[in-house]
Amino acid sequence: MTVATRLADLGISLPEPAKAVANYVPYVQTGNLVHISGQLSNDASGGIKGTVGDDVSPEQAQAAARMCGVNLLAQISAALDGDLERVVRIVKLGGFVQAAGDFTAIPAVINGCSDLMVEVFADKGRHARSAVGVYRLPLGFAVEVDAIVEVK
Repeated sequence: MTVATRLADLGISLPEPAKAVANYVPYVQTGNLVHISGQLSNDASGGIKGTVGDDVSPEQAQAAARMCGVNLLAQISAALDGDLERVVRIVKLGGFVQAAGDFTAIPAVINGCSDLMVEVFADKGRHARSAVGVYRLPLGFAVEVDAIVEVK
């Protein structure tokens, strides 16, 4: 099954990749690795903003992480001229959650993105990962995830 078929089966159409909002680029390829800058929990509706454990529920946060995953896929597609079949492996995800002081279920939140990568790429989507709770994220979004991807 192709990546495009999996995306269609999941009801996912990739958005336009987000443009950089500061002094960085959305992705950099060096050798066979593509480093994708952090993608926020935003979509056409505006996305999910707020602090997880205060005004964002764990379930909303997991959906926010999945949004980040869709945005990562859009950037990966842009880096590969639309050919997601060139992905050899999702090597690593770095997940950041704008978390309330007593919220500790950070790994469960980032599973929203991790699960998507496995749904889309099967075993090639299994990856190493960091999941970190932070005080604030850019523009008040609830979740941000970056990625390292091996490509051919």
